[in-house]
Amino acid sequence: MKVREIMTADPVCCTPEDNAQKVAKMLCEQNIGSVPVVLDQSSRKLVGVVTDRDLCCKVIAAGLSPANTKIDKVLTLNPVTCRDGENVASCEDLMQQHQIRRIPVLDGEGRCIGIVSQADVALKEKPEKVSKTVTEISRPSGKEPSAAA
Repeated sequence: MKVREIMTADPVCCTPEDNAQKVAKMLCEQNIGSVPVVLDQSSRKLVGVVTDRDLCCKVIAAGLSPANTKIDKVLTLNPVTCRDGENVASCEDLMQQHQIRRIPVLDGEGRCIGIVSQADVALKEKPEKVSKTVTEISRPSGKEPSAAA
């Protein structure tokens, strides 16, 4: 099975210039936990990822103003990605290896065309494989979780 068969196509994206409050609203309205950060909405060139945890830990807990904090201050640069033509197994391996729950999907030009979440894998994959992926993602690593988690 290929990544394109399970990914959520055309995901909601934000830009580095968006503020944390706007992105938090996007997360709430879309009921999602992370947003790909693209250079601009027309090119959709991926530059990073921002998660609900990033907003909580790097903005709210740090006492910063969500309305005045641009996403470029809190995003994770160069996130783990995959291509739509890759096998789902390689995407799962990346999730396990990096202990992340969501992976942006890029086309050959580096544009964000989709996202694969742990839930996408769970709905399409065999229970044994899902169990292994969830276990590996959730395994204590002895370090702070990745911002792309």
